[in-house]
Amino acid sequence: MIDKYWEGKHYAFHQNKECEYFPCHKTNKPEEFNCLFCYCPLYALADKCGGNFKITEDGIKDCSGCMVPHVKDNYGLINSKYVEIGKLVKEQLEKSK
Repeated sequence: MIDKYWEGKHYAFHQNKECEYFPCHKTNKPEEFNCLFCYCPLYALADKCGGNFKITEDGIKDCSGCMVPHVKDNYGLINSKYVEIGKLVKEQLEKSK
């Protein structure tokens, strides 16, 4: 069982209802829509992000059908992926040398 250390913590949830795009994805629960990860940090993980994405005909990753970063309970999941994101950045930096 995952320790949900973030439950009940204000830092794990944020809404910006004044945003012109709120909510930016279709949802039946706008009161639980989390804007904290507005620009999804998992995007960089490409096909390993774990989200519901598709690749357009132009080869662009389309995340419009994905709610992973906007689900209130996914704070821990997103944070657990930062190690992978860090490894990706390190690999890219080493390639650019």
